[in-house]
Amino acid sequence: MKYSSQLVAAAVSVAAGVSLYAQTASEIAYDANADFLTLPAGTYLGEVAGAATNSKGHVFVYTRTGHAVATLGDERTFYHGGSRLFQFDQAGKFVKEIGQGVYAVNFAQQVRIDPQDNIWMVDAGSNQIVKFDPDGRFLMVLGRKPENIAVRPGPGVPASGGLPQGGAPAAEAGRAGGPGGRGGGAAATPGAGPNGDNFNRPSDVTWDKNGNVYVADGFGSNNRIAKFTREGNFVKKWGQTGSGQGEFNRIRGIASDAAGNIYVADAGNNRIQVFDGEGTFKSQITNVGTPQAICISGGPTQYLFTSNSNDPESMDGGEIYKVQLTGQVVGKFGRAGKMPKEFGMVNSLDCRTDTELIVGEVWNWRAQKVTLKK
Repeated sequence: MKYSSQLVAAAVSVAAGVSLYAQTASEIAYDANADFLTLPAGTYLGEVAGAATNSKGHVFVYTRTGHAVATLGDERTFYHGGSRLFQFDQAGKFVKEIGQGVYAVNFAQQVRIDPQDNIWMVDAGSNQIVKFDPDGRFLMVLGRKPENIAVRPGPGVPASGGLPQGGAPAAEAGRAGGPGGRGGGAAATPGAGPNGDNFNRPSDVTWDKNGNVYVADGFGSNNRIAKFTREGNFVKKWGQTGSGQGEFNRIRGIASDAAGNIYVADAGNNRIQVFDGEGTFKSQITNVGTPQAICISGGPTQYLFTSNSNDPESMDGGEIYKVQLTGQVVGKFGRAGKMPKEFGMVNSLDCRTDTELIVGEVWNWRAQKVTLKK
């Protein structure tokens, strides 16, 4: 009878798309270098929101640092600056800054490098994703910057880092014609968002083998994935606010595998959901804490890495999991903390191989190079 009950429970779990691999994860031995990047004198990293590498091993860091400027107009506030995108060579030596003065640079959220070594900057303050070529020249932008971004209203009122409490302004704020902008009319379903690239605090970006672009639009009022062609034309969207299959609550990251499956870090629901390229739900992984950042390694056997990052008020968690694409946990490493080999609010993971990672930390103002021991 007991064996029969276990089979029934397993069948229900599979039908619901729940991972069956809830075993205790073993510890993976690792080394970490927290001081491998060399900046020019007088230049410093702030919160490292994004860290990524290209095929040459160069490292790109999108950090919340620099001098933010708010210009008061007659009817609205224009906000720019406050983040910088740096490039380093494979030895960690500073190469250059990319995107100085670019209109979209407001509040760093993520940086990713596509298979052609193009550089993609995700900015949660401007609600935009900007594509640069491998040399740092502007190529394309998705999204539109809000025409008004609130700043501190007066003495005694807490600042919000350039973003209002609870998220950026709605994408349609201040625009003629109301909600929808370039993308069409307003969505009736909470969190589904309008068609097009009216983002509300986008968090991440990835691509499939055909070059289609997938944007995680899930920090603000939207909880959706938006798909575009390689030319930037809107194809479709899926998702809305909720906890069911294909629903999201605070999307923190997105990644794709060689087969074109899309992995979505659904942090508010403590899971990673897996879809095909058309948004059809396939499975979910639920045994890795709260996924705050994810990446999928290259190579013939791919692995998913996901950070169960601590929140600002806690030293709990902080470990990073290595997971087979089937959902089975291989092991975990690290913990929350401020010392080298510890992690503080990991916001980005880059994993070109399954043994070498770059870890970007908001809490500790740094990127660490992590090497897993086999």
